[in-house]
Amino acid sequence: MKRLFFGGVHPADKKELSANVELQMKKEPKQVTIPMSQHIGAPCEPLVAVGDTVKKGQKIGDGKGLCVPVHASVSGKVVAIEKRRHVNGQDVLSVVIENDYKDTEDTSMTAYEDYSKLSDDKIIDIIREAGIVGMGGATFATNVKAASSMEKVKVLIANACECEPYITSDDMLLRMYPERVLEGMRIICQVLNPERVVLAIEENKKAAIEVLKKELANDKKIELVVLPTRYPQGAEKQLVQAVTGFEIKGGELPRSVGAAVFNVATFAYTYGAVCFGRPVTRRIVTVTGEAVNNPGNYWLRIGTPFEEAVAQAGGLKDNAWKVIAGGPMMGVAQEDLSACTIKGTNCILCLSEEQNGEAKEENPCIRCGACVKACPMNLQPLYLHAYGKKADTKELKRLNVMDCIECGCCSYTCPAKLRLVETIREGKVRVKEEM
Repeated sequence: MKRLFFGGVHPADKKELSANVELQMKKEPKQVTIPMSQHIGAPCEPLVAVGDTVKKGQKIGDGKGLCVPVHASVSGKVVAIEKRRHVNGQDVLSVVIENDYKDTEDTSMTAYEDYSKLSDDKIIDIIREAGIVGMGGATFATNVKAASSMEKVKVLIANACECEPYITSDDMLLRMYPERVLEGMRIICQVLNPERVVLAIEENKKAAIEVLKKELANDKKIELVVLPTRYPQGAEKQLVQAVTGFEIKGGELPRSVGAAVFNVATFAYTYGAVCFGRPVTRRIVTVTGEAVNNPGNYWLRIGTPFEEAVAQAGGLKDNAWKVIAGGPMMGVAQEDLSACTIKGTNCILCLSEEQNGEAKEENPCIRCGACVKACPMNLQPLYLHAYGKKADTKELKRLNVMDCIECGCCSYTCPAKLRLVETIREGKVRVKEEM
């Protein structure tokens, strides 16, 4: 198979569990819990108080600096403002809303059907007010990313790779609502004015590819690029290299080679914000795995408890072992299913005891080099692991530990079953503390 970037692996994708099931919308939750931190950067401060009545789409949290607002995903009454469990495993200040099931809409955002008349700064302001972040899981503020890319981008890339196993939410979005993604791309094109516009998708999404070919049949601006399936091709640096051939150096961003990458769902929400005045209040989430009864894709309100989302998918089977927010390679295991969906939640993965297999203890590293071969960042995970165990931050820095994207390729390939990512992550924390 042709490799368009260094390293990577090709695990069984398991996407058939949810890919061919019709997109579903079930009964809305009785309560939603809206964390004030759903993005990279400073958390929001609540703009409401306990006892307030709020509308769906109303801004209920905002802040300064690297921060984007959060909005009520249902209408109803604020019943608590307190720390609640977040998908990252921490307790985070959250606004809890009792759903009145009326879906009374907040109309404070303006819809602009003809966005061609809007200035670039106005579009960026709308994106921020809608609370749009990287919807593929990165959750970086989209307005900041767009503003910092102005006059620096030659290639705009829509990321539809969705390379992690099991996840099909972007695939479903493209099959059901391709026009939202493509129109969002055109809006961002107006801001960035790139020379080349690419929608990059992996070849295992055949139905979505056919839909996009029809939608783009008469479009001379947007180029559909079908890439061979390989993980982690959806990572920014790897995708830029696969599409353009340019390798991004450690510590640099895609704009250093004239590129900008946005997830396809981010484009769809940009379209909704600009053309319809809609903030982020819901998203498509893949609820899947061998341990859930009815795997599929579901429209879920932001703030839906995992336990309710899993119940909508038929509940857990008796052999359930682990529930993960995200995919099996980079997702976060959940110890408490009261944690709620956030803007970056694209998957709730329910694994069975069969996926656990026999417990395996770490064995000594045999210097086979499998982790080095698989690392898409061209690092040496075996040495990062060794120096991480010793807490030797000097050597970790020398070996560029901060370039690790924690994709899990090294752990996936390691025959000794070393907890490489876990140790490297701890090493990165130590290095950050010394900065």
